Amino acid sequence: MELQKLTLHNFKNIGEAELELSPKVNCFLGNNGMGKSNLLDAIYTLSFCRSYMGGIDRMLIKRDEPFMMVKGIYRRGVSTEELTLGMTDGQRKKLKRGDKEYGRLSNHIGKFPLVMAAPQDAVLINGTSEERRRWMDMVISQSDANYLDSLIRYNRLLEQRNRLLRDGISDPLLFESVETGMDMAAQVIARCRQKWVERLLSIFSRHYQSIAGSREMPGLELSSRMVETGMSLQRLLDEVRRKDEIVKHTSVGPHRDDIVMTLEGMPMKRTGSQGQCKSYTVALRFAQFEFLRESSGLTPLLLLDDIFDKLDARRVENIMERVTSSDFGQIFITDTNRKHLDEIVERIGVSNFKLWNVDNGNFTPIIAE
Repeated sequence: MELQKLTLHNFKNIGEAELELSPKVNCFLGNNGMGKSNLLDAIYTLSFCRSYMGGIDRMLIKRDEPFMMVKGIYRRGVSTEELTLGMTDGQRKKLKRGDKEYGRLSNHIGKFPLVMAAPQDAVLINGTSEERRRWMDMVISQSDANYLDSLIRYNRLLEQRNRLLRDGISDPLLFESVETGMDMAAQVIARCRQKWVERLLSIFSRHYQSIAGSREMPGLELSSRMVETGMSLQRLLDEVRRKDEIVKHTSVGPHRDDIVMTLEGMPMKRTGSQGQCKSYTVALRFAQFEFLRESSGLTPLLLLDDIFDKLDARRVENIMERVTSSDFGQIFITDTNRKHLDEIVERIGVSNFKLWNVDNGNFTPIIAE
């Protein structure tokens, strides 16, 4: 898959931009706060219908402007497709694929696979279990529509059960009708998550050791009561029913799952150095890329936002060697250091490369020497 042309109107700090893109490597050079990351976020938003940075949708619209629009022209196999995402202040986002608007934005997930690595990825190690679940759900959902449907159904029923608990309702038939549906969805979720973590670990270990240049063994393990006990969600809910009635929320289920991240058997959150943690998160993204490529049959776009910061020269060199290999397709890279970008140009050749200087939301092409 390839993004051939990107057009932006009033997206964050970018007023107007129209970029003809390289099929291999596209680099964006500039100081922090100039709009490099916002451009990558626009590409991300076309694939996921939401910002990588999070926040409310209104924040996607440039200050003091009434609307925003992002349009991408893609090559998928032998066909060309156009995506247009637009939003007017006070209204919901609308996404069109060609001339047809999506009724449900969730139906778009996975159609245009993409992987983004950014400094914010540190939350995968240092953040809450919710951050790791969100990442896990995002990756699996791109490759498995049944998983996404089960997740949406589970979350909807979870909210219904929590509402019953908050309202002090004790009707067993009401709880049974909700919990039966939760259990069915939870079985799909637990099975898919366990299979995914096991598959990802084998890919991830290879990428981490390649980047770190060491034989340190990383680990990923799903923490799930359903998987660990082999019990159905219905049985787990029966065990904690009295407790849930007291605390007024559901205390067990897939919404409590986590991923335990280790290096040499030790928790990354407590023992990983800055370089190890950065190498760990970049390797997770590379593993995610490989998983999606295999499962979707499409080569995802790869977005690398300021990933070389806080890495020693050896690790930077190892990452450059990976991203300029034939394993990856179209790549977008931002950096404040032109030296890194020039080294990438030298590796791949000028014909497969485009470079822009970014200044206050404006993009000026730079001719490589």
